[in-house]
Amino acid sequence: MVSAMPLVARSTFRPLLGLGNAHLQTLLPAIARRLPPLPWSRERLELEDGDFLDLDWLNPGQRRLLIVSHGLEGHSRRPYVAGLARAASRRGWSVLAWNFRGCSGELNRLPRFYHSGASEDLAAVVQHTVQTHHFKSIAVAGFSLGGNLTLKYLGEHHPSSAAIAAGVALSTPCDLAASSAAMEAAHVRPYMARFQRDILRKWGLKRTLFPGLIPEIDPRRQRTFRQIDNTFTAPMHGFANAEEYWRRCSANAFLPFIQVPTLILNAADDPFLAPNCFPREFAAQSSRIHLEVPDHGGHVGFMDRWGSQADLWSEVRTLDFLEPFCGC
Repeated sequence: MVSAMPLVARSTFRPLLGLGNAHLQTLLPAIARRLPPLPWSRERLELEDGDFLDLDWLNPGQRRLLIVSHGLEGHSRRPYVAGLARAASRRGWSVLAWNFRGCSGELNRLPRFYHSGASEDLAAVVQHTVQTHHFKSIAVAGFSLGGNLTLKYLGEHHPSSAAIAAGVALSTPCDLAASSAAMEAAHVRPYMARFQRDILRKWGLKRTLFPGLIPEIDPRRQRTFRQIDNTFTAPMHGFANAEEYWRRCSANAFLPFIQVPTLILNAADDPFLAPNCFPREFAAQSSRIHLEVPDHGGHVGFMDRWGSQADLWSEVRTLDFLEPFCGC
């Protein structure tokens, strides 16, 4: 039995010289990191509601499995997912990187989409894995929106979560309302504009497939997450409004119920996060929730080295945390 780790008082992350700026940390790994193609194999999981999820597998046949959840408008082939998957496979893990509904390159079948609280889809992925494979241990990791979804899943005690040994959430908006407000600041508007463009493009396709269910899109009135979540996310997924969606789906509400060792890794300079996304007081009193807050790192950045063959600090840190609980 591995003893609980204390709240991490001082992180070991040091940014690459000249890359201490939060925006450089956020942007460079996403646009300049070039990883060799990985030998993914794809599996389609049919869901009980008639929709599907596309699952990408790497290094199958190992004794332990890492299930990875990507971020908002991401997918399994994004550099941050591929980087962690490669690092894990090098250390003897099988990896399953699943694509949220509508994120695998093919629009999903139903009017509904994915969102920060769609933990039932992660539960379906874990349950499918448990039923069809024989891993000795399973861990979960999620980035950004996928980190919030992962923490919510762990705290809800789905039947499938009994198979999970440990988890990691990276760059996670643990308070969705506070993070949404942070994304309205002037210095993050370029990021928000990109999210807006990608989200509204998919909702435009949905409107064509389901006329009458999707409202007319005026991009000038959909420039913030409050507007987007009030118009689309909340009503399409059974929430009264954005506030109810944020309240019911924010990870902070589920942290007290998580029963497995879990690391939250959020950089202090993350431009997408607000103070409430750093549950310091809770982690200080918890034997299961470990919070590490490097001074630098940006959003899903943590770039401490350059080169296509190098594993980033966050990838090594994630696996170093998980492996004592998932040793084989």
